[in-house]
Amino acid sequence: MDTSQRSIRVLMFPWLAHGHICPFLVLAQALSKRNFYIYICSTPVNLSSIKKRISEKDAISIKLVELQLPSLPNLPPHYHTTNGLPPHLMPTLKKALDMAKPGFLNLVHTLKPDLVVYDFLQPWVPAMAAAQGIPAVLFLSTGTAAFSYILYNIGRGYPAEEYPFPEVYLRDHEFITNKRLFEAAEQTDGGVSDGERIDGCLDGSSSIILLKTFRQLEGKYIDHLSNMVKKRCVPVGPLVRSPAPDGENPEIKEWLDMKPRCSTVFVSFGTEYFLTEEEMEEVALGLELSKVNFLWVIRFPAAEAGEKPRAIEDALPEGYLERVGERGKLVEGWAPQGMILEHSSIGGFVSHCGWSSVMEALKFGVPIIAMPMHLDQPLNARVVTAAGIGEEVVRDGEGKVEREEVARVVRKVVAEKSGQRLRRRAREFSEKIMSERGEEEIDEAVQELTALCQTTTFRQDSAELNCIRFSLGG
Repeated sequence: MDTSQRSIRVLMFPWLAHGHICPFLVLAQALSKRNFYIYICSTPVNLSSIKKRISEKDAISIKLVELQLPSLPNLPPHYHTTNGLPPHLMPTLKKALDMAKPGFLNLVHTLKPDLVVYDFLQPWVPAMAAAQGIPAVLFLSTGTAAFSYILYNIGRGYPAEEYPFPEVYLRDHEFITNKRLFEAAEQTDGGVSDGERIDGCLDGSSSIILLKTFRQLEGKYIDHLSNMVKKRCVPVGPLVRSPAPDGENPEIKEWLDMKPRCSTVFVSFGTEYFLTEEEMEEVALGLELSKVNFLWVIRFPAAEAGEKPRAIEDALPEGYLERVGERGKLVEGWAPQGMILEHSSIGGFVSHCGWSSVMEALKFGVPIIAMPMHLDQPLNARVVTAAGIGEEVVRDGEGKVEREEVARVVRKVVAEKSGQRLRRRAREFSEKIMSERGEEEIDEAVQELTALCQTTTFRQDSAELNCIRFSLGG
């Protein structure tokens, strides 16, 4: 394939989760500025969530391509995403995605990409690409420390003590919550376990694996993962999208403008995770006890048919809004996270430690008040605290949040002298990301991808083995 002059055509295929498709989009935007033409493939419901984030300029070289999943019982089109998907339907969603192989193959034949960039649960994608003579590269949008920890321990039934970085670990209650990550992976409806899916995706990647991270934060974990998978792991940087224009949500900006510099905490737990009623109360009372200004984005799960949607006033302790007054602002549903974190009044970020939120906080130099929930989040929180860029709200032995601990950590990070070290360290990371050197990693990744696409023959040994294991029929 001659890609020395024309744009390199890339077909991207993220896992069907909001937290995955967004990093793929930001990667696409970065590549589109460097002579790449991108197709992002997903289900209509997922693509609808990112359409508004593609500017007219982006749309010249980034196209959205729909992949239709088959109709299955209990899985209507609005469930062709993990956002709002009942947990018991996750195996069904994976099965439906596997059944869409013929549709994806048609896209490959029609679009004729020079490269396929895929996610961690679709092992048949690199197999399919290899059969067409197309290189395929795995892009991991999770933290590298968390991914290597899970990969190291998967199938053991318990976390191994010999994992080489003792600062990355799970507490007992976190292990219980995440136990299925470490047990011998069960077969899904499609007949392929998650462990087998991940192995197939790692094996099928053409000589390199892309990582959403940067060396200053995760250098030793990147090297460790490279040794584990016997492939070069290439960081692409934090991939943080630009903040929303100032004109959006003016009432939030006006409220923040009235607060002194670094005096306010931003509280948000991501788009797909929800506090329990007990956690909601403890966080609310902890923020009240802290005496620190706060901007809290509150989300509720979608109401079931016939149920009344929850209201903020009903979810909070009685008289709460009157007691906190102008010190607190609550926003339901969505808020412009980048614009908020960039504001000079923000001195801390109470976060679930989803990896994209961690990267965003670091870009804008905001220390993290870590309150992880499950999956990779506790491991990301350990990376944050080990790097000196955050402090964790430690749950009790049963995994419960306590208001006094919330108040203590919020005050330490935002209001007390002891938090100065965290704020200084977070600013150092921000200066690195925002400087010219902050583009080095994506530029190096571009060189790797360009070289891969310009090579007429690429290593197919593992991909061909993968093609046998995950043939189009299986």
